[in-house]
Amino acid sequence: MPRRYHGGVDILIADDEPLARERLAALLAELGGHRVLGEVGDGRAALEACLAAAPDVILLDIEMPEMDGLEAARHLAVLASPPVVVFCTAYDEHALAAFEAAAVDYLLKPVRAERLAAALRRAAERRAGRDKVQAPPPSTRARTHLAARLRGSLRLIPVREIHYLQADEKYVVVHHARGEDLVEDSLKSLEAEFAGRFLRIHRNCLVAREQFSELRRSNDGLVHAVLRDGGAVLEVSRRCLPVLRDELRHL
Repeated sequence: MPRRYHGGVDILIADDEPLARERLAALLAELGGHRVLGEVGDGRAALEACLAAAPDVILLDIEMPEMDGLEAARHLAVLASPPVVVFCTAYDEHALAAFEAAAVDYLLKPVRAERLAAALRRAAERRAGRDKVQAPPPSTRARTHLAARLRGSLRLIPVREIHYLQADEKYVVVHHARGEDLVEDSLKSLEAEFAGRFLRIHRNCLVAREQFSELRRSNDGLVHAVLRDGGAVLEVSRRCLPVLRDELRHL
């Protein structure tokens, strides 16, 4: 393992532009003392790399495919030992959202060596506990993925692949195209975050709008929602039925 000077950190670079990654790597080599653990090109790959390599700091672009940097930072924040986030972006309009995500700094491209050095000093101080940060407030941006914790790792579930969400004690079971997973979000918070994408059919169940095939009344008078994918048949509560019928008329 390379020797590092006191205060040096292990870094992951996440940017969808190869030239931007090369520039950051060159600046870090010029500064010396730090170690680059790897480079990735999107937010999802950044999460996977952080789980595998456990960097101290991630230099994170915002506008990226698959998953943007702001959402990646939200998922990183729930890790047992998350990396310190330094955003590196060409756009200044995301600054407020970046600091709401508890980033230690926000660097505009082209990144200057002195600004990068200052950001890494702050990152090292935060890792050492000398730069305290408050928990970020809830974001108003809807995620593109949900994250299920699995024995110290995360499984990312694209929201577009979710068929329905069902409360199960303190967890929510996510039924999706590839199976089932548990997430720690509440059903109420998921309904608020993804308003318009999911419809409530019961106090314990939300269904993706595009999954409704039909509403079917059984001999005992109960109404069930039949889903397109997988053929699940889910009970609709009497309380939710009038609103659900009205919503389905507009699909």
